[in-house]
Parts: sequence; structure tokens; C-alpha cells
Amino acid sequence: MSRTEKYLGSGVVFPLLLLLAWDLSVRFGLLDARLWASPEAVAATAREQLGDGSLLTALGASLRRDALGLLGGSLIGLILGGALGTVRLIDELLSPLLNGLKHIALFTWIPLMSIWLGNGETAKVTFIALAVFLPVMLNTYEGVRSVDPRFLEVARILKLSRLQTLRKVVLPAAAPSIATGLHLALIYGWLATIGAEYLFAVAPGIGSSIMEGREQFRMDLVLLGMAIIGGVGFLLNTAARRLQAHVLRWQDPN
Repeated sequence: MSRTEKYLGSGVVFPLLLLLAWDLSVRFGLLDARLWASPEAVAATAREQLGDGSLLTALGASLRRDALGLLGGSLIGLILGGALGTVRLIDELLSPLLNGLKHIALFTWIPLMSIWLGNGETAKVTFIALAVFLPVMLNTYEGVRSVDPRFLEVARILKLSRLQTLRKVVLPAAAPSIATGLHLALIYGWLATIGAEYLFAVAPGIGSSIMEGREQFRMDLVLLGMAIIGGVGFLLNTAARRLQAHVLRWQDPN
């Protein structure tokens, strides 16, 4: 593969062309500069906010909320999904309720959370954890339930304890599905982080920066926030895919 073909296939060409078209459209008046700040203006705002520390403060606050919600939601999802998949009584008791809850749109929980938890950090982190919990729980449950019964029969023949069976048979077999759930959790968690910053009380964060830009009619702030959201989401997705491939490398027959 030539260097040109490699560059064209890297996925950076089209975004660069869009960036160039955006810049030229603003410069030549094809886009209203009041509604579409130029890339130069967005870059200047980024430099300014990096200089005074406000950008890193906002990004750090958002990532902190995301991490807390991701950790809490993932742990609960893993534990409950594993329990549902391995203990029939728990499955029979809770599955109908959970199957009903998964059809309730995430944002419909906002009024209840506001009443129960207020509009501060606790409500935001809980909202993120809820967004993370469902994909982790469902994928863990499906992964555990899909373990080949022959593997479990071998474990019984070998007289493995319940803990040994879980560690040596169930978890390795369910790992691909669990990894998929955690991958989705990273994506949903970041989206829920921005949504929480939109919908709950204003506090430092990327979502709040976008709201501030809207109120001040500063499109440079809005577009900068959008760029950061997209960039962080891309990095999280890329990191999750690489980690997933690394953890599950034993599946590759080569």
C-alpha cells in the first residue's frame, strides 16, 4: 500500500476537507459568522480557556462525573447480571421487573431524580450510573446464560466448587459479552454525562460550557464544547476497542 493510499484510508481526509469547507464558507460569507464561528475563532477560544485553566477545569469535572457513574453503574450491573444469570430464583424474581424497566427512556427518570436527590452532583452521577448499568447488566446476564451447558457438566464432573466454576468456566465463556457491555457503558456514560450537565443544576463541566455559550450567543464556545465532546467520545471508544481486543486476544486462533 502506497503512502497516499494509507493516508486516504486513515479516515482523516474527510474531516480535514470538512474543516476547510467550514473555514472557507465563513470567510466568504456563505455561513453567517454569528451562527457559525470560524475554526480560527474556536481555536482562539480554546487557547484562551487553556490559558486561564477554565477548559481543563470543565473537562476534569465532566470526566470525574463520568468515571464515578461508570464505576458505580458497572459494578452494580456486573453483580446483578451475574446473579441473574447464575441463580434461577433471582432470575425469576427480578427479570420481569428489569425487562420492564429497560423499556423506560432514560430521560424520564429526571423528574424523580430531581425530587429524590436534588439537582446537584449526586443526581448527576446517579443518572450516569443508570445509563451505564443497563448495558452492563443485560450483556453480563446474556453472557452468563449463554455458557455452553457441556462446560458446566465438565465442571460438575471435576467437582469444582461454585467459585471455581465461576472463575474458570463461566467468566471466561461470558467475557466477550461482558466486554461488549462495558464498551457500550463507556459510550453511554459519556453521553449521559453531557445530558446530566444540560438537565441538572449548572456546575463546571463541558455541557455547562455549551449552555453558557448558548446563553451568551457565543458560537465559539458552543462549537468548542461540541468538538471536545466528540473528541473525548472518539478517544473513549478507541481505547475501549483496543482494550477489548487485548483482553479477548485468546479468542484469536492465530
